[in-house]
Amino acid sequence: MRVDVFFTAREAAPGDVAGRVVAVIDVLRASSCIAAALANGARAIFPGETTEAVLTRARAFDRGEVRLAGERRMRKIEGFDLGNSPLEFTRDAVEGRTVLMTTTNGTAAFGATQGAREVYVAAYVNFSPVAEVLRRALRAGADVAIVCAGQDGQFALEDAACAGRLVQHVTRRLAPVAMNDGALAAAQLHRKFGGDVWELFETSRHGQALAEAGFAADLVACATMDAYPVVPAYADRQITRLGPPVEA
Repeated sequence: MRVDVFFTAREAAPGDVAGRVVAVIDVLRASSCIAAALANGARAIFPGETTEAVLTRARAFDRGEVRLAGERRMRKIEGFDLGNSPLEFTRDAVEGRTVLMTTTNGTAAFGATQGAREVYVAAYVNFSPVAEVLRRALRAGADVAIVCAGQDGQFALEDAACAGRLVQHVTRRLAPVAMNDGALAAAQLHRKFGGDVWELFETSRHGQALAEAGFAADLVACATMDAYPVVPAYADRQITRLGPPVEA
């Protein structure tokens, strides 16, 4: 059994995810938005790397069937229905609709998961159910890889600490589990911040930038543990909701 953490999508080579159960993390804010959308009844989410990719895919739908969501430089893309705030993905906004999403960091990270056995989306807002799915996979003998989206291709403190919390949970009371240096370092970050996610966000560069840009309410939403207890699963280029996991 093995658990590896990669602090940016660029660090994860194809061989690092092939055949593994993978979790993608972009705590601030794409993963949190995905969980909010599915918890509030969205049919599916299609992540796209570019605005143009989202607009092209939208042509395959009737306009009333979809919501265009995304941000660049933290702000909603002009002409889109939603930005990248979990508070926008309300039941009224997304229930029964397909969300076509592009963000600066989170949606691009799915490109690093090709060849994975299963891919899930994790954040603090849906931590427990996703952690249990990963733990069951590890107990069944699967190797786990945790891919952090990072910020502009660089290390993001909030993603790494969330990954460390996952490492601690999925390896708890199991036989010795091999880990790469990323997993060991992430676990240490989680020990430093523990359950104080708000302090984590106040410390992180991106958390500070969001607060300064007027998105402090998003930080509160993204720090709320298990606010949206769903398991988003990525397959065939779309993200859908799994049923509730069995306790491990």
